[in-house]
Amino acid sequence: MPHRLVTTHRTSGATADSAQSFTLVNALKLDAKAELDALAKGLLAPAASLSPKYFYDALGSTLYNAIVLTDEYYPTRTEAAIFDTFRADIAAAIGVGKQFVDLGSGDSVKAEKWFASLKPSRYVGVDISESALTDALNRLAGIPDAPELVGLVTDFSRVVDLTAVVEKRPSVFFYPGSSIGNFSPDDAVWFLKQIRAHCHDSDCGLLIGVDAKKDKARLDAAYDDALGVTAAFNLNALRNVNRLLGSDFDVADWQHRGFYNEAMGRIEMHLEAKRAVQVRVRGELRAFAAGERIHTENSYKYSPEQFEAILIEAGFQRPQLWRDEKHDFNVFYANS
Repeated sequence: MPHRLVTTHRTSGATADSAQSFTLVNALKLDAKAELDALAKGLLAPAASLSPKYFYDALGSTLYNAIVLTDEYYPTRTEAAIFDTFRADIAAAIGVGKQFVDLGSGDSVKAEKWFASLKPSRYVGVDISESALTDALNRLAGIPDAPELVGLVTDFSRVVDLTAVVEKRPSVFFYPGSSIGNFSPDDAVWFLKQIRAHCHDSDCGLLIGVDAKKDKARLDAAYDDALGVTAAFNLNALRNVNRLLGSDFDVADWQHRGFYNEAMGRIEMHLEAKRAVQVRVRGELRAFAAGERIHTENSYKYSPEQFEAILIEAGFQRPQLWRDEKHDFNVFYANS
């Protein structure tokens, strides 16, 4: 069984009679040495790569929040506009009073916007960051008529085990932001099958945001903005790697590359060496030729038909689709 630490929290400043509380379950048991070994192995490999999770140190998280404000990066605001425009229709499709499971919950702001229309009986936030989850649940506990609040700290990109917190009752699983695009199509099917397996009731479904295929120039711009915010975000991963591994990447020797690979149907992000360099990683020298790249992220884009097929293969039924006027972004709700 995974390691689980269960704690109950009461919001600060509340009295014993009036306090809203929440339960936090920490099921994340990382082997720090194995994590760093895998990071070093990826950088030393002939086709160098690193996991996008290494974007997100304190500075990286701040830079990501700036990316979503750039003119070129449309997904976040387009998804929000779809939710706002069709909230009543989507809520009618889902139904009220369900358990609301927020996958990759972050600050829980997107989820909270559904509370008025869906009136969830129970909110389950799932995130890899215990501090972010604690802060979010503390905030939600302070709102009027808050539902029962539970949090699960886990890395569901590895193992999708939500049994510690997800009860067998009517539920909606919420996965916004086109985070599903970071999985390959095959892995997306695998992941959604695991979510589907947690639907123990016929009255269960998935609400998910998925970025759409579109003109290459627009996609390229969205991941290589004119202000260079995405470039800074990508390059910052090297600073984080240096801190974690004691390596000696010089950020000035590298440049950001973000582009849409039409053949693969995905955005790719890379770090490209400006000149021939040698970098020391865990005591080993890794030579990079000028123009050689470190692959840092993929983000797959889907037509409505392509993603509907993924939902059906994963075991979901009757997908319903909402889109913006430009058809830039897809929001699906599918029953189990």
